[in-house]
Amino acid sequence: MKITEIITGTACLLAALAGCAKQESDFDVSGSVDVLAFAIDGYPGDIDLSANTITVALPQIYETDAMTVTALEVTEGAEASIKVGDVVDFSVPRSLRVTNANVFQDYEIVLSHDEAKILSFALGEYAGVINQDTRHITVRVPVGTDLTAMVPSITVNDGAAVSPESGVAQDFSREVEYTVTYKTATSVYTVEVIESDAPTAIFVGLAGSYDQLGYEEKAAATWMLNNVPNSQYVSFSDINAGRTDLSEVVVVWWHYHIDGGIDNKTKFENAAPDAVTAVNKMKELLDAGTGFVLTRFATFYAPYLGVTADDACPNNCWGGTEETPETAGNAWDFFITGHESHPLYSGIATHDSDGKTGIYTFDTGYRTTNSTCQWALGKDWVVYSDAADWRTKHGGTDLGYGGDGAVTVWEYESDGTRGKVLCIGSGCYDWYAYGTDTSSDQYHGNVAALTENAIDYVSKQ
Repeated sequence: MKITEIITGTACLLAALAGCAKQESDFDVSGSVDVLAFAIDGYPGDIDLSANTITVALPQIYETDAMTVTALEVTEGAEASIKVGDVVDFSVPRSLRVTNANVFQDYEIVLSHDEAKILSFALGEYAGVINQDTRHITVRVPVGTDLTAMVPSITVNDGAAVSPESGVAQDFSREVEYTVTYKTATSVYTVEVIESDAPTAIFVGLAGSYDQLGYEEKAAATWMLNNVPNSQYVSFSDINAGRTDLSEVVVVWWHYHIDGGIDNKTKFENAAPDAVTAVNKMKELLDAGTGFVLTRFATFYAPYLGVTADDACPNNCWGGTEETPETAGNAWDFFITGHESHPLYSGIATHDSDGKTGIYTFDTGYRTTNSTCQWALGKDWVVYSDAADWRTKHGGTDLGYGGDGAVTVWEYESDGTRGKVLCIGSGCYDWYAYGTDTSSDQYHGNVAALTENAIDYVSKQ
């Protein structure tokens, strides 16, 4: 398992000029603060002076809680916060500070364990869904496909080798095992091909295929395809072209991420034209009783489905970028006071914060885009004075709140024949932490639990 530990470093002046009382000559900012060599337990670090990182490659399984600094060299005249011979616990985030006169530089120390991974697997146009925890790959193909001599296309991490090789035909009428090796790492993946025509649950998106989804959306889609029976990824272009049999669909989930966020209808329509084009077919599903789960910027789709009273979209939205996220300084939560018994929160542990009931979704150190689509209330720039006014004017039912009382989780209830629509726009609802191993995050499992509850809830009429 890869362990990545990061602390952001920035070159800084130790002191600043303060008016005319100080002379510029009092401060020496000419010193170099480069790291020239670094090693722990004999494993050398790869030093990137432009990114201010030191990456140390380790075996696949290696204890990091008591590692000895065996080499460290900095530019002449500089001093480092860690010395040769120091024993350091690198199982927690660490950085190295180099100081020279009035200048310092922090370097991120990144531990990279050997990995042997299949990154993508496809049989022709049919992309496989990879569960990296169980090393299981599922590929869905139409009923009647000849499985006996299909040719896979496989990509693995840099430097790794896979056997059998990519491009070699196999009989996928049975499960096939693939072994990936890289240095000290070995992984065995099992590929299962399933014939299926009419899904009962779909994850929709703008990407042409599952394999083309971005980090955040792909993490969410992968969970669904691995955990919701008879589920498939379907693009809006597939829906518009009639390429998918939707006759058995009981739930549609769209989790939509876009770097920088969306904060008005025009931006949404420009970013998601295929979704707008597909709305009549989506409304047909909804009117026939299919339930919808709309998360993150997909919450903008609700008025297009005709379920709102005022045709409005969330009025307070923002978001960061996947590859430059912010790091949580504490556990993040949203509040569900008054809705603790709603099926969405079934089986999820809650906590009390100043008399409000909350749910944590990730812990300190998690890296998040904080992508948020919420309803601000009681501001001088919004039309809703409070939650009751929002319910009356907008037609939704509030189920979750931010710290300032903004509505971050809500639903549009069924009218008897029309399906339910459940929306989650909280910045706490996040599937993918760029560059961070979340397997030990004590709260992040609540994101999957919320989603499973949401899918189950809207699937039932």
